[in-house]
Amino acid sequence: MATKKAAKKPVKKAPAKKPAKKKSGKGGAFILGAALGAVAGAVAGLMTAPQSGAKTRKDLEKKGKAALKSAKKEGKKLKSEGKKVLKSAKKQGSQAIKNAKREGKRVSKNVKKQIAKK
Repeated sequence: MATKKAAKKPVKKAPAKKPAKKKSGKGGAFILGAALGAVAGAVAGLMTAPQSGAKTRKDLEKKGKAALKSAKKEGKKLKSEGKKVLKSAKKQGSQAIKNAKREGKRVSKNVKKQIAKK
């Protein structure tokens, strides 16, 4: 009497979970680095360009002013975002304190009841 072996089904593995992305809060540093890199590239390009010194200085001044304007604009955005985050954190912290006080009172009340029963 021959016995049949059960066909083995391949075991499917659950897909691996990707770790949650964390906000590092370093977007401003990235933007600043990109701006500085752009300025450095522009300066290097102008320094190697075959033109007069006066023209090169004028171009550098224009590029510098444009970079400063861009940096100020990004700075304002970051400041605004920071204010929003701070406001939210204050609100959440305040709510957490209220909840902790409420929970503390509830626990204290229950402990007092338990003590009174004994």
